[in-house]
Amino acid sequence: MDSLIDAFSFLQQSLFEAVVQPLVFASGQAHLLDKAYEGTGWLVVGLLQIAVLLTVLGPMQRRWPAEPLHDPRAVRVDVAYTLIHRLGLFKLAMFFSFDWLFEQAWGSLRGLGAPTWHLDQIWPGVSDVAWVSFLIYLLVFDFVNYWLHRGQHQLPRWWALHSLHHSQRQMTMWSDNRNHLLDDVLTSLALSVVAVLVGVGPGQFVALVALGQLSENFQHANVRLWFGRIGERLWVSPRFHRLHHSIGIGHETERQGQRRLGGCNYGVLLPWWDMLFGTADFTLRYDPTGIRDQVEKGRDYGQGFWAQQWLGVLRLFGRA
Repeated sequence: MDSLIDAFSFLQQSLFEAVVQPLVFASGQAHLLDKAYEGTGWLVVGLLQIAVLLTVLGPMQRRWPAEPLHDPRAVRVDVAYTLIHRLGLFKLAMFFSFDWLFEQAWGSLRGLGAPTWHLDQIWPGVSDVAWVSFLIYLLVFDFVNYWLHRGQHQLPRWWALHSLHHSQRQMTMWSDNRNHLLDDVLTSLALSVVAVLVGVGPGQFVALVALGQLSENFQHANVRLWFGRIGERLWVSPRFHRLHHSIGIGHETERQGQRRLGGCNYGVLLPWWDMLFGTADFTLRYDPTGIRDQVEKGRDYGQGFWAQQWLGVLRLFGRA
């Protein structure tokens, strides 16, 4: 573990000194060097994740595809979404907008005496064992993510944005970041609030996000793969999550003969919450993905990035 941390620090420092720091000075933002160094860490994480996608998940998709690739253009748009997020462009925009306001608000609360609280310090000795502390925070964040994801499906206004993610008929390892930017802003701010409230450290937060993102890339991959009867109940698999994206099943709940917003398999990393709250579906099947009104009514969710973003805004206000 120490060797991995040292290697990551070396990559972060090298990239910062060779590329990021000169750009910061050239743009006259020397007062943001600390933030730029932190951002370089996220950039290193993103580059490593992309390397894993290309060298591990890509070959798996070609070797064991769940369905044939018939729309390369749709996949290219998803690649653009992934690059925007993993290369730090979204985080950069968040830093100069909502993150700044968030930090100002939290700084004001701290100035008024708001305490610093760390969840892993409730039990004596836990914070001294890194992997136990990490697991505690992972459980907390995954529990929050479950309810955020469920809200995205059950609240009509939020579904108007989140439906973009489900409109992909050609799901691949690149599809995880296919989201409306407003949807990403909402979830990012919610998780930032949780991180502050439970006292997760910056390094732990980066590790939690990095693990979650890679796992979600794997879940979205065009791979015919499941973890077996027991494994399916321990960690979200591509089969488990693909059912969440299945036409109709993944975004509808049928009650008394009527279809309503809902669905199944909301778990982001752990299927435990779906099992606990009755939203798990472990049926072993690989259905086509998408939204029912795309197929039955020809509803347009957009082909390119800007069209998808604009139509999401129109859906939010009931105009599309």
